[in-house]
Amino acid sequence: MNDTLAFAGALEIRRMVAAKEVSPVEVVRMYLDRIERLDTQLNSYLTVTAEEALRAARDAEDAVMRGGDLGPLHGVPVSIKDSEDTKGVRTTMGSLIHEDREPGEDSLPVERILGAGAVMLGKTNLPEFGMIGDTTNRLGGPCRNPWNTDHSPGGSTGGGAAALAAGLCALSQGSDGGGSIRGPSSFCGVYGIKPTLGRVPRRAGAGFNHFSQHGPLARSVRDAAVMLQAMAGWDARDPNALREPPDDYLAAADRGVSGLRLGWSPDFGGFPVDSEVKSIAARAALAFEDMGCVVEEYDISLDAPSETFWTLTCAGIYAAFGHLYEERADDMMPYTRRKIQDGSRVTGADYARALGRMSAVRAEFLDKLERFDLLLNPTTGVAAFPAGQPTTEIEGREVDEFEGYTFNFNVNMIGSPAASLPCGFTSDGLPVGLQVIGRFGGEADVIAASAAFEAARPWARHRPTVS
Repeated sequence: MNDTLAFAGALEIRRMVAAKEVSPVEVVRMYLDRIERLDTQLNSYLTVTAEEALRAARDAEDAVMRGGDLGPLHGVPVSIKDSEDTKGVRTTMGSLIHEDREPGEDSLPVERILGAGAVMLGKTNLPEFGMIGDTTNRLGGPCRNPWNTDHSPGGSTGGGAAALAAGLCALSQGSDGGGSIRGPSSFCGVYGIKPTLGRVPRRAGAGFNHFSQHGPLARSVRDAAVMLQAMAGWDARDPNALREPPDDYLAAADRGVSGLRLGWSPDFGGFPVDSEVKSIAARAALAFEDMGCVVEEYDISLDAPSETFWTLTCAGIYAAFGHLYEERADDMMPYTRRKIQDGSRVTGADYARALGRMSAVRAEFLDKLERFDLLLNPTTGVAAFPAGQPTTEIEGREVDEFEGYTFNFNVNMIGSPAASLPCGFTSDGLPVGLQVIGRFGGEADVIAASAAFEAARPWARHRPTVS
């Protein structure tokens, strides 16, 4: 009973709550029990807000019994990434420096998710300040992958992806400044979408990575669509928020994809990709032909994308955290220190040149997205690597621990929406993801393609070892 409900999905839980088939209190207690029993193997939560969750669940139950208006996520238990401010609830950003920090207000994404009726179970694990694709920090042991606990769930939304895959929440909130939703989704076998830059608002001045966007991780495309709908839309508190209203994402999931032209790239113009991962993703891409799409391989030539992204993001990191480095460097993770140090050396000329190269990257993608409706590629260059040991070699090529296994940051620089779809497993039983990239503002197209793929090759029946 509990296992069935834990994996029922957000839309189904919301339906059952509204129909009085299940109490929100029962649902929350079930998830809290699962967290207590299973999360010692994963470290997916940094903080579990049991009392607050039960109080919110009782309020949700009262609203149902009164016949009040119910939000689209009414009574649905969710996890919140610990980079997001939550009023009166510990928010560490994965850093020992902020171990006891309690913000005075919710972030805008949290405000919208809770305003839609969701119940927060707790705050999920992440690398310090979200700076690397492996969820390790000085607050405790590494976060682990529920498919194989010797392996990493990725990062930086590693805790959210692990908790979701293991059935320790119905939905996870994440953020993605260089692949931080899509990478963990691929590693943990769940669905995650990074919206168009500006689609989900945040407070002015919030965050150091201007390429970052908030989005959902879910076990189904439709669950993600409902959560994204709740998060999306203009807000006057964010001067960079898109003003046009978002599409109906749930309706987009029923739209179909017949007749679309899809471009497939196995390596994004030469990035290293594990041969087994490439083969699994290629077969998944070709599955769209059976749905009535035209799939064609394309070439792309990018102007120093890794160097460009590194320069721009490290400069922002230094601006945001340089003062903490002066005071608390010994309390920081080595990867944090490296990025701050590199950021301190970025000159104005370096930054200007990087902006120019970023424009060239955008031009390349705009050209391809004129030719194709959507672009496809492996979400990551490898399946999940061992926990605490980011990949440094792929197919005999030496790669950097920060960006060597991923090329998702390219999509952040162009601002387009992109999702990772579970598309298969390696011979070691680790999930592999297929990335779907849309045109700027085209979340509905990405969701339509994702839902069509999910219908053709369902993934929800697969459950990890820790579940």
